[in-house]
Amino acid sequence: MSREFQVTFDAHDPRALSCFWRDALGYVHPAPPGVEVPEGADPLDAWDEFLERVGVPPEQRDSSSAVEDPDGRGPRLFFQKVPEDKITKNRLHLDVRAAPGLRGDERMAALETEADRLVALGASRVHRVEPAPPLSAGHIILADPEGNEFCLD
Repeated sequence: MSREFQVTFDAHDPRALSCFWRDALGYVHPAPPGVEVPEGADPLDAWDEFLERVGVPPEQRDSSSAVEDPDGRGPRLFFQKVPEDKITKNRLHLDVRAAPGLRGDERMAALETEADRLVALGASRVHRVEPAPPLSAGHIILADPEGNEFCLD
């Protein structure tokens, strides 16, 4: 039997990092417990109101954040505030499938287009790996705004 899981990121600014990944992946911020967020309203505003209503002190309101796949296929991403900096390369990273089924120049062009979009959102470019058939179709390594590496695959 398989298990559901979430991916947890340590972060200095959970809300900002969750916004990056929301926009990068097409995810959404879930509504607070028991709160119905009207169509077109910002769930983060609803969270601000909810946290104030339940008495969470302002200095603790950015201790965590989460985003979810609106289609329910991908894992939930959870962001938790930590005091320490990221020191070394990730031992685990996400592969963002930006060009499934594409090969050669068409694939790398699609990855470059997506890399440009993500850099505009706050990612930084780390390295491009050229295709090396038959085993490697090529990919681009980026880092999110807090330095967590991920691949465009």
